[in-house]
Amino acid sequence: MDLDAYVAEHGHEWRRLELLCDRRRLDVDEIDEMIVLYQRTATHLSALRSRAPDPALASRLSQLVLRARARITGRQRASWSALGRFLTVGFPAAVYRAWPWWCAVATGFSLLSGFLIWYVAGNPGTAAAFIGPDAAADLVDSGFAGYYTEFSAPTFAFHLWTHNAWIAAQCLAAGVLVVPVLYLLWQNALNIGVVGGVMVSYGRSDVFFGLITPHGLLELTGVFVAAGVGLRTAWAWISPPEHLGRGRSVAEAGRSAILVAVGLVGLFAVSALLEAFVTPAPVPVALRVGVGAAVWLGFFAYVVLLGRRAVAAERAPAERVDPWLAELWPSTDPARAWHPTSRPPR
Repeated sequence: MDLDAYVAEHGHEWRRLELLCDRRRLDVDEIDEMIVLYQRTATHLSALRSRAPDPALASRLSQLVLRARARITGRQRASWSALGRFLTVGFPAAVYRAWPWWCAVATGFSLLSGFLIWYVAGNPGTAAAFIGPDAAADLVDSGFAGYYTEFSAPTFAFHLWTHNAWIAAQCLAAGVLVVPVLYLLWQNALNIGVVGGVMVSYGRSDVFFGLITPHGLLELTGVFVAAGVGLRTAWAWISPPEHLGRGRSVAEAGRSAILVAVGLVGLFAVSALLEAFVTPAPVPVALRVGVGAAVWLGFFAYVVLLGRRAVAAERAPAERVDPWLAELWPSTDPARAWHPTSRPPR
């Protein structure tokens, strides 16, 4: 290929495309012209790369093609509507779909932690074997309560936020392997069991539960959700639905896990604020626990109400039957499904 002749032949088209890209407003004819020139320039770029590679010219045309493509397709920008849809549809629906998994994780974790607290409290030698008698005494005297006031509240909140988000990320990312998730859950259950057992054995159960409850309800729920969604991804690989292949099943579960991961960043930010500012606050225990329980119940209501509505809307028939009506008159037989303009069955 004669590169000079090729540039002389098509250079006017490239310059015209540059001119159209620089204009702020284009009429209909200019838009059509830009599309044609964009397609031709992309073809020219492909021919130059294969026949007469010239780095400078290829770079110039690559930038021109990218500019034209961005101008034609438009740039996707973050918007408040997209954020609102994520908060009202995407995240709650992803959490709601996985509720059997994270509820099972929560049940197993709570039973295991409760058993460990009971066992360690009833067998003081067990606590000594884990952390030693001196450390146990220090934990009861000031170590446990001092943990929440050792650092300034903003620094402590940021540390908690990143720590909990990292644990959730590990559960979500390693969920398909199953064992890492179970190991992380065991570590956390063992930590709660040993510390709680020591506090209970020394008669300080009120201090333990009074400090861990305000933030622990929401924080542990976030961990349960992450672990449950991670294990759900593993099950999508182990036993995919009949209508989906293994790859597609895992891909859909992975997309849902990404939505949950993004949403949990906000949840752990709230739990970190509770742990840094509410848990050590010099107010009655009932007030601190009440604040934490209210936030926790608010999250549950958010997931159940918005998530259930979003999932129901996804399952609505092609006629876009209202989800509330579809729940009142479900029909698994497409031949018996009623049209929204007809009277509902009685």
